[in-house]
Amino acid sequence: MQIELAEIRDFLAAHRPFDELPGQLLDSLPSQMSVRYLRRGLPFPPPDADAHYLYIVRQGAVEIRDRGGELIDKLGEGDLHAQSCSDDAGAAFSAAASEDTLLYLLPCEGLQALRSRCAAFDACFTTSVTERLAMGLAVARQTQAGGGSLMRVRAGELIGKPPVCVTRDASIRSAARLMTEQRVSSVLVVDGDLLLGLITDRDLRSRCIAAGISYDRPVQEIMTTAVHTIAPATPGFEALMTMTRMNVHHLPVTDGQRVRGMITATDLIRHESANAVYLVGDIHKADSVEALAAASQRLPELQIRLVFAGATASHLGEAVSAVTDALTVRLIELAERDLGPAPVGYAWVAGGSQARREQTAHSDQDNALIIDDTMKAEDGVYFERLAWFVNDGLNRCGFIYCPGDVMASNTQWRQPLRQWRAYFDRWIGEPEPMALMLSSVFFDLRVVHGEHALLEELQTTNQEKTRANGIFLAYMSGNALKNAPPLGFFRNLVLVRGGEHDRTLDLKRRGVVPVVDLARVYALAEGISPVNTRSRLRATAQSRSVSGQGARDLEDAFEFIGTLRAQHQARQLRAGQAADNYLAPDELSSLERSHLKDAFGVIATLQDALAKRFPTGRFI
Repeated sequence: MQIELAEIRDFLAAHRPFDELPGQLLDSLPSQMSVRYLRRGLPFPPPDADAHYLYIVRQGAVEIRDRGGELIDKLGEGDLHAQSCSDDAGAAFSAAASEDTLLYLLPCEGLQALRSRCAAFDACFTTSVTERLAMGLAVARQTQAGGGSLMRVRAGELIGKPPVCVTRDASIRSAARLMTEQRVSSVLVVDGDLLLGLITDRDLRSRCIAAGISYDRPVQEIMTTAVHTIAPATPGFEALMTMTRMNVHHLPVTDGQRVRGMITATDLIRHESANAVYLVGDIHKADSVEALAAASQRLPELQIRLVFAGATASHLGEAVSAVTDALTVRLIELAERDLGPAPVGYAWVAGGSQARREQTAHSDQDNALIIDDTMKAEDGVYFERLAWFVNDGLNRCGFIYCPGDVMASNTQWRQPLRQWRAYFDRWIGEPEPMALMLSSVFFDLRVVHGEHALLEELQTTNQEKTRANGIFLAYMSGNALKNAPPLGFFRNLVLVRGGEHDRTLDLKRRGVVPVVDLARVYALAEGISPVNTRSRLRATAQSRSVSGQGARDLEDAFEFIGTLRAQHQARQLRAGQAADNYLAPDELSSLERSHLKDAFGVIATLQDALAKRFPTGRFI
């Protein structure tokens, strides 16, 4: 083989998807290819191309833009452009070399021949980043879990028997007898097909026996009317999360207004991921900080079980955040038992990953107190004691004190509503570095316990102010661009160098955080209220901030990176090691590395787009 052809072969062998080709096919490939050089600024693909080709970037870079001129992809060393060989070859886009660029060209007929002769090559070859990320996430979720995993099963499939129902005028005694005969722990109260309420064993104890109500009274006097229901097609994991968040053990399954049946925590216990329901239940029954700390020790095992049952990052974040919420609420209840009721209304708010429902096991704390403006000076002692009790308790439970002291025990973050208004007015009006750092924390807040109206009022005002303040948004955008994905210009992974985590990828700071920051800026720019990253991306899709496709790609990238991170941490926890965010590339298959590059590439592209909308040093 000539030296030039051997060099092409070696280059292809080092890049996907050509590394999937057997030696014979790889050896024959260079002779089918041609070489093309593009000067910077020239259009791509070359308008004078004599045929349709697969283009492979050997050196240089190409930028691809949509009809509106928005940057949608960047090609660097080893990247492919196959649109000329696909069914949507006529799709509208514009592209040009952004550097002097050297290309390898393979005729589309040669590409199709390779795909037909090598299944592994064909499986790796898709036509878009969107498809590759979707495939990557599917691969990442392939675990040892059986077909009954709650990630796959639907709520309707979990119904063990037909619904056990009574009418509203049935006696409590007859309902209890029916529950005993049917060996169920609850009964549905219906009017025809319409669900009116629910009675559980707990209701019989607390609302009938303990309250001294006659067993001959109608069930409508003790039934629960605010019943949470789910549809038959709801994934089992969502049913689990609803039970966990609401601290309930029964969920009616309804198809429209028609009752299909009931699923219970007992139905879910057959699946590994059901542990979250019981953990939250134990937390709500705990009578001391010591008992809560003991319950919290089960969180790492919960993370391991969820991940190896097929959970993605969003599944894990929902479960762990629900447990942290339960711990926080129970600590507040224990504090109020000792201190007495609060003198005025308040909201205990969580920040950071807990607020976004994106936690992994035992992260550090971010929280604050918003207190009603009727607070008097002497009330400060009560709230200080409350804050220290909860913060100390969370620390005992493994959620360490915030290194930046962003906690309710810090007087600065334990203030009446009027002071919080002043804080946000200053941060939005004078976005200096400290204000930007604090904005990144306090624009992600969620009420865990107390009066939701206190935070809702604050957020409504802030949404109006941020949406109309181009200078603030420009500063927030610059802050969001500080954490670039670890992808070199030619799509090589940029690893941490030196120190304890030498030659690893920081999946949190360089992967998860950039997406969180982008989604936050989109939310502030559009004036929308969700704080969860996926919810923010979905709410702002097809807005001025981000296209529908860009939002979907960014969500897939976020989920893929977060899932790799969760799996890495689960492996560490199972091995008895402390969980961290540093992944060595050799832990990944070549296919996973390729998908990870796609995910980082999506983030880089959307960061570039944000930088162009809010140029550094200029305000719009």
